[in-house]
Amino acid sequence: MIKAIIFDFDGTLADTLPICYHAFQQVFKTFDKRELSDEEVKAMFGPSETGIIRENLRHKDKAAAIELFYKSYTENHEEFVKPNKQIADMIAGLKEKGFQVGIVTGKARRSLDISLEALGIDLPFDVVLTGDDVTEPKPHPEGIKKALTILGVSSEEAMYLGDSDADIEAGKQSNVRTAGVQWLPEFQTSEFTVKPDAIFASVSEFLESIK
Repeated sequence: MIKAIIFDFDGTLADTLPICYHAFQQVFKTFDKRELSDEEVKAMFGPSETGIIRENLRHKDKAAAIELFYKSYTENHEEFVKPNKQIADMIAGLKEKGFQVGIVTGKARRSLDISLEALGIDLPFDVVLTGDDVTEPKPHPEGIKKALTILGVSSEEAMYLGDSDADIEAGKQSNVRTAGVQWLPEFQTSEFTVKPDAIFASVSEFLESIK
């Protein structure tokens, strides 16, 4: 019996991939004079935003680049990311039904907090783990396993939903039920190379499955 439902964030709970691409592109153009495509930015995903900049930026002033990222992320959030009432209602509804609800994301805490507040889904999640809270990013299972411990549930009692191969692999390695989601305009993986237990093209389809 599923007691806990844990979500990835970017491309899963919020259509934030466009603002992530934009902010990173601004950083690399400003500091490295490099024009990166969305796909080139996506290929860097895994570590938190600060980790991506530290690992990939050639310029020495990583701290200034990180601050530019957050400035761009904050100032352009409203333009690039629209609130999704269906997602907010889904989370509230799951809580009402008695599920424990959590987030395990590679995002840094700072950008996650910006997005949650801007989108009005700053709800009382039972656990929130970001890229700042783990040593190993997804597809390593550290974050999900840590969340299970905090929630006090076994792997058989949990489900992890995400939009990327790394999400599904992390879920598989944690022995939880996995679901690939493709219900937002921008998601990372159109065809999963690691087969999830289920794929949902809409929020309503997912909610129907757990009735």
